[in-house]
Amino acid sequence: MKPEIVFLRAFYEPAMAALEGEFTVHNAYAAANPLAYIQQHCANARAVISTTTTEVTRAHFEALPKLELLACYGPYVTLIDFKAAKDHNVTVTHTPDATAEPVADLTLGLIVAVMRRICEADRFVRAGLWPKQVFPAGVQMRDKTCGIVGMGRIGREIALRAAGFGMHIAYCGPRRKDDLPYRYFDNLEQLARESACLVVTCALTPETCNLINARVITALGSDGYLINVARGAIVDEPALIDALVNKKIAGAALDVFANEPHVPQALLTLDNVVLAPHMGTSTREVRDGRMEKLLHDVRAHFAGEPLRYAISA
Repeated sequence: MKPEIVFLRAFYEPAMAALEGEFTVHNAYAAANPLAYIQQHCANARAVISTTTTEVTRAHFEALPKLELLACYGPYVTLIDFKAAKDHNVTVTHTPDATAEPVADLTLGLIVAVMRRICEADRFVRAGLWPKQVFPAGVQMRDKTCGIVGMGRIGREIALRAAGFGMHIAYCGPRRKDDLPYRYFDNLEQLARESACLVVTCALTPETCNLINARVITALGSDGYLINVARGAIVDEPALIDALVNKKIAGAALDVFANEPHVPQALLTLDNVVLAPHMGTSTREVRDGRMEKLLHDVRAHFAGEPLRYAISA
């Protein structure tokens, strides 16, 4: 009999298809109550496949008495309860990779889309309004300031691309980066006031949860745009919705959300928002690389061979 494994969330279809051909797969994510499904149907499962945005709690480990391997499709494992994994003698693997460049590419696309109103224009043309109305103008990027919250690898790549569009770069973070020529702000609200677009790229930590709060959003101003490609919880979502509805800022482009994949209904109804399904790393090249690493370690585990990407924390 084929070993049984559990998918906690849908991920890259070719990777799912490869695993479905080699194992008996339980698609727990498709159930109305995934944890209850696991408790009722997955007692013999020996491996679980998660993703970087999937929470894996002690309850999952307790519901899987034969679990040996937790394989995460993606590089980040902050949502996994490692203590519970250790307590249940479960090996954890992930798929490490370099994603700064594709995330930065998408970020520039989001900036252009929201400032030049590309998605609105698409809806305008499809609705047959072009012969009847004049489409409202967007704003150019050149000579505007792009404020970056978190000047790590992704922030640096975004800065290079935004500068190529003629934007001025400024940033805020825990400390000044002496090797960078950009303006540094130690006050986030001040950075927001100086920025035409404020790009969130910092990591989600207890300190950065709701970092982009109502005061920061208000400081961005009625001509400002917020772009979030980091994590949804870094932005105070209700405050952002209020600002968008009441035109306190000009618009937003969001690749991440506080409770994704669920997006607040209010955001779905607003024209001045560009929405994306957490696709910063969603290129075929990145996904194929992750698939290769995931499949290697899952296959190696069941063959009794060494794993390449096992981690501990």
